[in-house]
Amino acid sequence: MLNFFSEDIDFKVANPLKTKKWIKNASKSEGYEISTLNYIFCSDDYLLEINKQYLDHNYFTDIITFDNSEEDNVLEGDIYISVDRVEENAKTFHSDFASEMRRVLIHGLLHLAGYEDSTDALKQAMRGKEDEYLAQF
Repeated sequence: MLNFFSEDIDFKVANPLKTKKWIKNASKSEGYEISTLNYIFCSDDYLLEINKQYLDHNYFTDIITFDNSEEDNVLEGDIYISVDRVEENAKTFHSDFASEMRRVLIHGLLHLAGYEDSTDALKQAMRGKEDEYLAQF
């Protein structure tokens, strides 16, 4: 089950059925089935509070992924996305909002699938995977 929720803002994913199918196909390509995957869209302030409370970080971020998976090859989790950050990132990277949102959506899925971005080399590998799946949308 793949769900889209808005927390403290009014946000709706463009083309939700197509987006869900795309995310599910990416998951299958990575060798995973989705059990329950919740994307929660929120403001910068809302995600900052989550960042402080759960990760002890005091800065804005575009995404926080909580992995609730209990079985191998089955994804279950909650992915919080700051719509404010995605808008800002789209401007910074000279991208349109829809493309940047898709990048962040797939970024969270890739984290659940085991990809990390803690070093430059890992960031580059993850960016390559993001680009691969963005081209499939």
